Amino acid sequence: MTLDRLLLTGGTVVDGGGERRLDVRIADGVIVEIGVALDADPALERVLDAQGCIVGPGFVDLHTHLREPGMTEAETIATGSAAAALGGYTAVVAMPNTDPTQDCVEVVEFVRNRGREVGLCDVRPSGSITIGRAGVQLTPFSELAAVGVHLFTDDGSGVQDAGLMRRALEYAGELGLLLAQHCEVAAMTHGAVMHEGDCCSHLGLPGWPALAEELMVHRDIELCRLTGSPVHLLHLSTARSVELVRAAKADGLPVTAEATPHHISLTDEALRAFDARFKVNPPLRTMADVEAVRRGLLDGAIDAVATDHAPHPAHAKERPLDEAPPGMLGLETALGVTRKVLDTNWQKLFELLSTGPARIAGLADAHGRPVEVGEPANLVVIDPDVDWEVDPGGLASLSNNTPYIGMGLRSRVRHTIFHGRAVVIDREVNR
Repeated sequence: MTLDRLLLTGGTVVDGGGERRLDVRIADGVIVEIGVALDADPALERVLDAQGCIVGPGFVDLHTHLREPGMTEAETIATGSAAAALGGYTAVVAMPNTDPTQDCVEVVEFVRNRGREVGLCDVRPSGSITIGRAGVQLTPFSELAAVGVHLFTDDGSGVQDAGLMRRALEYAGELGLLLAQHCEVAAMTHGAVMHEGDCCSHLGLPGWPALAEELMVHRDIELCRLTGSPVHLLHLSTARSVELVRAAKADGLPVTAEATPHHISLTDEALRAFDARFKVNPPLRTMADVEAVRRGLLDGAIDAVATDHAPHPAHAKERPLDEAPPGMLGLETALGVTRKVLDTNWQKLFELLSTGPARIAGLADAHGRPVEVGEPANLVVIDPDVDWEVDPGGLASLSNNTPYIGMGLRSRVRHTIFHGRAVVIDREVNR
């Protein structure tokens, strides 16, 4: 039996074509046959049970921090890609705030090659918009584009200089690249710990106003209007941000946006216990914001769910709340959280977790594809009705800074198929 021949049996296939009960045969990385009750040959192929499961295109994450190079105490490409595979992801876009920054060909190629060597999913490095993410000088876009970089972002710090962002958009537009903005006016968030609102005032903590996000959302929508170049807005968290993007789309502007699982499931009230696991950037907002972001995902104002998977070692998150770094894990829990809080069907969930992100990331040639003969075999098999809780000791990530301990989640990945290979079988990593 060879590992490049698989048969998924008993599942319900879900993609843009709808839902239908089909078995799926895979060989040499490609779907070679689909049909009802296909004959299995265990001597020639590995048979994976998908009875009662949903079979669809593997998830794509637009926003993953793999930390390597430079911060491998928190995560590595090997452990981060294992977490991705367990979460149903067949591709992730690796954020550039590594050490050194992904602002040159050498670092980008290191991340890409390391992903090919040890990764259990497709690891696609992004590039930073500015050198060192310092917001002063643009990176060599054309050089990075020549080695396959499509998405550029200074994630973790927005580009503060509007003139520089305009030039970046003009340059990116000429090259067919996508700029993704971390929407934060830094002058309004110095020393901020959590969302500026009633909870923040009660706790006596420095507040992070929603306006700090919304001003930059507005600015970059107008820069998009001026230049005609597409812009992608990262991890939106406020009701007004969603309204601005919805209006921009109504005007026909090439604006896309993402939201995280934590911004549709948690509120600033979680910080009342001063637990740094709930400290993120942008911060958790109010229930009104949470509900607005959910509506944005359901009505198309927001295009994708992206994890912002941000591992940190335990000692970092154990610091006082004002000193602890922002960020939480997301890859292994994204499906369970999204499925629990969004009242929608499986086709819409795959649009948000797979086909939409693949299209934005420029990966739609291999990911987020229909489950049809001749298509690349990048697939996820999901137990739709499983209720489960996070075991922090059982996570694939090197870190355990998840906020979802003790919270019931809905639906879980059973198998993940990457390039025709079963990298997760029965919820276990298969290297």
